Amino acid sequence: MAARAASFRQVDVSRAIKAAASAGMKVARVEIDPTGKIVVVAVGQAPEPANELDKWMANHAG
Repeated sequence: MAARAASFRQVDVSRAIKAAASAGMKVARVEIDPTGKIVVVAVGQAPEPANELDKWMANHAG
């Protein structure tokens, strides 16, 4: 079985981190999903709720 090509490269991740840092963002972590989408998460930034139930629970947690 042949290995499939990577959907992202290390240079792509490096560029995303450098761009975020140059915009004044303090990077907490970087997430890469199976499609190759790169998500840079800032320090203190709460992740956005994924669906309506998560949004409701975030607003009504007590």
